[in-house]
Amino acid sequence: MIVAFVVAIIAYLTEHSVMEAGRGMALVAAAALIVTIVLASMRVAHHAELLAVKVGDPYGTMILTLSAVAVEVIILAIMMGGEETSPTLVRDTIYSALMLDINGILGLAALLGGLKHGEQPYNDNSGKTYGVMILTAMGISMIVPEFVPRDKWHYYSGFTIIAMIALYGLFLRMQVGQHSYFFSYSYPRSERQKEHPDKHHHEEGSVSTSIAIILIGVVIIGALAEFMSGFMSEGLRDSGAPVAVTAIVVAAISAAPEILTALRAALRNRMQATVNIAMGASLSTVILTVPVMEGIALYTGQPFIMAMSPVQTVMVAITLIAAAINLNDGETNAIEGMTHFILFATFIMLTAIGL
Repeated sequence: MIVAFVVAIIAYLTEHSVMEAGRGMALVAAAALIVTIVLASMRVAHHAELLAVKVGDPYGTMILTLSAVAVEVIILAIMMGGEETSPTLVRDTIYSALMLDINGILGLAALLGGLKHGEQPYNDNSGKTYGVMILTAMGISMIVPEFVPRDKWHYYSGFTIIAMIALYGLFLRMQVGQHSYFFSYSYPRSERQKEHPDKHHHEEGSVSTSIAIILIGVVIIGALAEFMSGFMSEGLRDSGAPVAVTAIVVAAISAAPEILTALRAALRNRMQATVNIAMGASLSTVILTVPVMEGIALYTGQPFIMAMSPVQTVMVAITLIAAAINLNDGETNAIEGMTHFILFATFIMLTAIGL
């Protein structure tokens, strides 16, 4: 966090000189800020996890979810304030996050874990629950808007906010209440004993320290994101790079802490944790980012383009159908992981050619 704070000060002092130095220097500065934001977001996620363990559920789950999505929302809100920001940035970022979480993280984790352990068990109730909620949230917020008349957008935006909050409220109650067993898996005793050495890792620091670092981290990330937005816009100006590149960067920044955690869990044969991370992150991105950004649109009176393009709609449909089939039997394997990872590679290819 200290390093991130110093970098923010340097960015503030050198902003004009970097802009005047040309696109190459602007891209270098943007890359440096992206790395710094990723490192800072990983510290925020770490202390959110520590705090979640200490306060318990349901507050622990809320802290983990909100801290993970807060980084993405802050970056999006700051970047959408730019004069030359694409009106599809929010849509493209949510779409990119879904591709990255389900096809990238879950696909790679299931592939590597399957090659190492063979079939990896988990609670199939979690996959089914996540899948149907992601489908509902994506359909309401990013498919149906295509058919909403432009002069009625504010009515539907208000409805979308209420619908997302209702879905999240019910999901949270299920996850930490009477259906909490949907999202857990009972491993054999010999396997559970392997988790004990890590327990001391969650006992460091105090609650007040974790809260302070989380709040400070979010503020620093917001400042860094503002400078990153300016440098990236300048660096990509007239470069011919696809508009969606910025969306992928934002999605990757918010998902960085989750990627390493999910891969480690899969390699330790803890596929339940991987499913919870990948599918839970996808659901949280849609169900929490949409109402915040729709609220900003209503406040400013300027709607975002939320309806997905035909290619995006097809890719989301294929992804969710593949996930519904693969996450239906309570076990993952390398073949299932490979199918999702190929879909992720397809997403990257489509983005590279501007689709």
